[in-house]
Amino acid sequence: MTITTEAFTVQPFTRSCQQIWDEGDHVLIGVSPGNSYFSAGRITDLVRWASARFTRIDLIYADLHVAELFSALGYDPEHAARRASKEVKAVRRRVVRGVEEADAQGTPVGVHGLSEFAGHPVYELLHRRVRHFLSTDPGFRTACERMAAHFLSTKAGGPVASAAQLSACLDYITAELPFFLDTPGILGVPSSVSSYHVPIPLTDLLYAKGGGLRASRNQAYAVVRPEGIPA
Repeated sequence: MTITTEAFTVQPFTRSCQQIWDEGDHVLIGVSPGNSYFSAGRITDLVRWASARFTRIDLIYADLHVAELFSALGYDPEHAARRASKEVKAVRRRVVRGVEEADAQGTPVGVHGLSEFAGHPVYELLHRRVRHFLSTDPGFRTACERMAAHFLSTKAGGPVASAAQLSACLDYITAELPFFLDTPGILGVPSSVSSYHVPIPLTDLLYAKGGGLRASRNQAYAVVRPEGIPA
């Protein structure tokens, strides 16, 4: 089902995801470095809009395995480290500026890099589970590799990724996945909607019935994008 509001179109992934969205406990806004979609103005619009619907908002930007990914894409290690540092600092500045300009009217808004959760017991447990299923579940590994290959096809200049590129991208993806599995467990909120502006291929698997690696019952996913812009 698509929910149309005055600023953004929302597509909860399942009926349960829609129910969690309607509860309005918490929304997590995922932010990627090096992605022009995430301007400070876009962050401001998202936070201002979400503050009218949710009790708490957290924005999390990827800052793990970025240098390794640049290195796998052909940058020498020193250049890769500088490029990664530059992009992570830039995305944090945009997020912080966007949140400050949003003036969320008393709604708590957190800004975090993924690296802040190193050593967090729930995050680390979930990350170990992701790595375990990556090595033991062929279906899950195939889905992750498909997602990585799609990402790399836009970065590597060709349709076929090398083994080193694929490995680096899988590390990058698996660092993010705990927040698609159990954000409530990590952040201590009753329920949560993880949101991004495009569909994530792994959601088909994470919200499927049956055994395997699955999102927690109080975890939802929704595509949230500006009204009038197709996914």
